[in-house]
Amino acid sequence: MLKGFFNVPTPVNEPILDYAPGSKERQLLKEAIAEARSKQLEIPMHIAGKAVHTDQKGNITPPHDHQHILGKYSKGDSSHVQQAIDAALAAKADWENLAWEHRAAIFLKAADLIAGPYRYKLNAATMLGQSKNAYQAEIDSACELIDFLRFNVSYMSDIYKQQPPVSSKGTWNRLEQRPLEGFVFALTPFNFTAIAGNLPTSVAMMGNVVVWKPANTQIYAANLLMEIFKEAGLPDGVINLIYVSGPVAGEVIFNHADFAGIHFTGSTGVFQDIWKTIGTNIHKYKTYPRIVGETGGKDFILVHGSADVEASATAIVRGAFEYQGQKCSAASRVYVAQSIWPQIKDLMVRDMATFKMGGTEDFSNFINAVIDENSFDKLAKYIDAAKADPAVEIIAGGGYDKSKGYFIEPTVIVVKDPKYVTMCEELFGPVLTLYVYEDADFDQVIEIIDTTSIYALTGAVIAQDRYAIEKASVGLRNAAGNFYINDKCTGAVVGQQPFGGARGSGTNDKAGSMINLLRWVSPRAIKETFAPARDYRYPFLAEEN
Repeated sequence: MLKGFFNVPTPVNEPILDYAPGSKERQLLKEAIAEARSKQLEIPMHIAGKAVHTDQKGNITPPHDHQHILGKYSKGDSSHVQQAIDAALAAKADWENLAWEHRAAIFLKAADLIAGPYRYKLNAATMLGQSKNAYQAEIDSACELIDFLRFNVSYMSDIYKQQPPVSSKGTWNRLEQRPLEGFVFALTPFNFTAIAGNLPTSVAMMGNVVVWKPANTQIYAANLLMEIFKEAGLPDGVINLIYVSGPVAGEVIFNHADFAGIHFTGSTGVFQDIWKTIGTNIHKYKTYPRIVGETGGKDFILVHGSADVEASATAIVRGAFEYQGQKCSAASRVYVAQSIWPQIKDLMVRDMATFKMGGTEDFSNFINAVIDENSFDKLAKYIDAAKADPAVEIIAGGGYDKSKGYFIEPTVIVVKDPKYVTMCEELFGPVLTLYVYEDADFDQVIEIIDTTSIYALTGAVIAQDRYAIEKASVGLRNAAGNFYINDKCTGAVVGQQPFGGARGSGTNDKAGSMINLLRWVSPRAIKETFAPARDYRYPFLAEEN
């Protein structure tokens, strides 16, 4: 086998296309959308490289047009979970023994396929299946996923380069990074195609094998990702894609002796239940499983009296309402100083009055549908409760309609109680709750923000006063794993702002960084001695003269 110390291509962030009227990319994306809507796919599971169809089917419909069927996916059962595990374990030896540069080449090729021939098809799948507008799909299923793949290859190379200090005389110290023993379970969410692609590939990149279960509402794009990975040269069985219910998957996976870890993005409640189950079953496993999760958020923006009002209003409406507030990082609670609130309110109401809402096929729509009927019904109940509460005021939005799609108007609730229910509970939709505080109470508001929710994912402070910025940065150091100054609390970029939170928001293992990849290897320290001792006696044992 040929050997060498190889340098990988230096990653740079994928340029974002703007899809302006008259642009080539706009035309190509519209064509891809029309093509996707023109046919109904039969979507299989992918186990051991084979397409697996079942008689039980589930419909895939655009959230903004729930009468239109994009495809039907094959529902699996516990037998398919077991088949996926068996396939992964069967592929394990060859995959982990494959030279790392060949693993790297597969995922670099996948990135180039997404950047090139699959860009518009994958963006269209995300726009239709998850109701994202063109820009939100572009920064997700194209740019962020491309960045994950390219930067992770670079991080993998850096990890392998890390070695102990210069060895002492007569010895050579080395460090190798082994894949985990067993298989890893990737459980991925609906809201980002990039996350759905990153969770299994970052694990596989380090030589592991994977059972991957996406959210049902993301299957349409997940299926296309598997096609891309296969075209890029991913061997059969390395990543196995199944469509089963969470409890069915968990019953098989978390009782299996070869379960080696979980890579998760989803709700805090589900993650805590998984952690509890793993703990209960810990005696069943060959090794202690790696538990990596990014979960819920109740993300905040704190606006100081010295803040730029236009920048504040823009950060609030973008942070709260892009992708209908269905980002883990979306602004859900905002605290604004009384002195500048009237100006910010006017700007917010003005801008929100210009929002267009509808299907993703119309590129002029800034707001699209929430993901499904369960989400719609939950959000509608919170809005109805706010309407009925004389202690709160809805200053924008408040409407909803699910006759054609699951449309919730971007809604701003202003409260007098900073512990009002929608200031505390995660809603995951286009409902923002805002509290106006007296300027002199800035210190107390910092404490309120820090203690209001169990979460600590993202947050922002907007101010021109540097003392205020420092005070918020220090006082809220544990309240957000990603903290923004004079910006919205969304938009982390791979290679620039590694993403993740602590407290109830997860294990903070920072997707898009070397930190995350280190969780998927088990290091072995090796010491080789060239001139070993041949006598047990040490000099101190010698007799005095």
